[in-house]
Amino acid sequence: MSIATKDIRNVVFLGHSGSGKTTFIETMLFESGVIPRRGSVENHNTISDFTDLEHERENTLYSHLMHVKWHNNKINIIDTPGFDDFIGEVVSSLKVADTAVILLNAASGVEVGTEIVWEYVQNYQTPAFLVINQMDQPKADFETTLEQAVNRFGNKVIPIQFPYNSGEKFNSIIDVLRMTMYVFPENGGKPEKMPIPESELEKANALHNALVEAAAENEEGLMEKYFEKGNLDETELAKGLTIALANQQIFPVFCASGLKDMGSGRIMGFIDDIAPSPADRPAKKLENGVELKCDASDKTTIFIYKTLSEPQVGMVSYFKVLSGELNAGDELVNADNGETERLTQLFVAEGKQRTSVEKLVAGDLGVTVRLKFGHSNNTLNAKGVERKVRKMQFPDSRIRKAVATANLADMEKMIKAFHQIEEEDLTFKVEQSSELKQTIVNGQGQLHLDLIKHRVENENNIEIVFEEPKVPYRETITKAAKAEYRHKKQSGGAGQFGEVHLTIEPYYDDMPEPQGVNVRNKEIEELPWGGKFAFYWCIVGGAIDNRYATAIKKGIMQSMTEGPLTGSNCQNIRVCIYDGKMHAVDSNDISFQLAASHAFKEAFNEARPQLLEPYYQLEVLCEDAYTGDVMGDLQTRRAIIQGMDTDGHYQKIISEVPLAELKDYGSTLRSLTQGKAKFKLEFSNYQLVPTHVQESLVISNAVLSE
Repeated sequence: MSIATKDIRNVVFLGHSGSGKTTFIETMLFESGVIPRRGSVENHNTISDFTDLEHERENTLYSHLMHVKWHNNKINIIDTPGFDDFIGEVVSSLKVADTAVILLNAASGVEVGTEIVWEYVQNYQTPAFLVINQMDQPKADFETTLEQAVNRFGNKVIPIQFPYNSGEKFNSIIDVLRMTMYVFPENGGKPEKMPIPESELEKANALHNALVEAAAENEEGLMEKYFEKGNLDETELAKGLTIALANQQIFPVFCASGLKDMGSGRIMGFIDDIAPSPADRPAKKLENGVELKCDASDKTTIFIYKTLSEPQVGMVSYFKVLSGELNAGDELVNADNGETERLTQLFVAEGKQRTSVEKLVAGDLGVTVRLKFGHSNNTLNAKGVERKVRKMQFPDSRIRKAVATANLADMEKMIKAFHQIEEEDLTFKVEQSSELKQTIVNGQGQLHLDLIKHRVENENNIEIVFEEPKVPYRETITKAAKAEYRHKKQSGGAGQFGEVHLTIEPYYDDMPEPQGVNVRNKEIEELPWGGKFAFYWCIVGGAIDNRYATAIKKGIMQSMTEGPLTGSNCQNIRVCIYDGKMHAVDSNDISFQLAASHAFKEAFNEARPQLLEPYYQLEVLCEDAYTGDVMGDLQTRRAIIQGMDTDGHYQKIISEVPLAELKDYGSTLRSLTQGKAKFKLEFSNYQLVPTHVQESLVISNAVLSE
């Protein structure tokens, strides 16, 4: 018998790497009886981290789905990576979660990874509470960590618990919601309920009253009862907290030790009693603006939030039932591609283990296999239903690398493997750059790309190499120049003849029309690679027939795709064709195409050519202590510092940096700030390359061309 929507809780665990998410979840599984004993990250036997790569690195690298039964409810649990290189796993998990549990390391406090996931929690408007974990660490500091959380996330952060003692002797938690103290045995597990010590009673009462006020504020009836009685009973308090949590009016704080099994049971009880079910959450906005309520009596709609390829299994799809009921064998229509899929098998997940089920109801999370046309971000509906869920939006890439195979014969195999991963990981992109003549991969960080490399090599038995991508320079001119070129070729029969006279000059918007020529026609083109090209036809007296204008323009455009300095694309140039000659028999399109190409190259070299390089706007957020180191590093990268500001407790450094100088920036920043910084990049513009840099690049290009 399937569980009802109101009895489902979908919870995602978030937090900086090292906050103890996987260990805490393992304790939850043990406490609920799902597993007979707890595994550990160090022993590589946790339910969550089960891949070889995760065992090797002893970190969560992928999101993993599990579930527990607690009282009458089913709690679906998603473990997520703490490294921001894998933020895609966090985004997709938050898309289907109804509550976020954010773990903080009691010794480290609020870290960069915490703040990154907090932004997504706010964007998705997901109810959330915090757990200050690892209270058993020698340097655990609950009060400092709580203070940091309040300073950075606001006054809605309100403690429900605080430790009676912390550090290596941690074994007691004071709960101000239930106004009791939990004292745990040495090995953790079920605590003994004790009265709150007299020394802590004043603090506990003050925090309890703050909770009651927060609960009462969101329900008019409760506020009246609170004013009448000066307090709320447990049922009333639970009702008010559920509303407050669901509306992000409160972010409760718990304390625990996942490692010592102290506090997890109480937190599962809170999820069970207070956290919203899918039915309690606001209706989902579809792409067309229509709202979809999570209702098991409605027609069936599911959303695929994650896919992965497993050896011997094929494509595995993780989904949420957004409405209706889903039965094994049902046929659904993919709203994104119109294809019909038969979901032959349905599963619930426990890490890598999957258990077959016959039915899933609205709000539940499930798994199916071997969908032919279903991908991440796809909506599948019952026949006759037209719904499309708003797609997940992922951050832009922060690192790009050129990639090649050690053996050229493996190139096709590598590209196929990358495209497979691209389907699964929507933060990874691969492109074939015709301009750079390289295969470029884009990701969230060096670790992200390194793990993809590891997977491709091991699954396909090939060796691949990362290198810095070539920089997409641009070439332009800084003064006007003239040139003429005659193409003449005679080889029996009809020959080739075309002569072109032209001027070139730097182009900019609204520039004056050329003097001394009679403009018959002009074309201003936006170039595919950026910038503009102005083509003026100024022929008078029939020196060149108008029908050759297209060929002449084509010849110039071909030359513009490979400038003379570094072979880069040219831009922002005006060309005036003002004279030339043709032959009644030997002139043809190819003759004028070649003549125009040569004339353009000659004029370009005389027009004081200049290299342009791409600049990116770089925003760095770092703690004040690291500002000097970050600024010093930026200065070595030819950065143009545009300003500094504050963003919460961070210093924000805004600059423009040449792409050529951003090699390994993410790794360098992490090293400089001990991982306590974050950055984002966005293309800004093209700017002139300094003379000494241009000379070096031209020499390098000449050497490579020999």
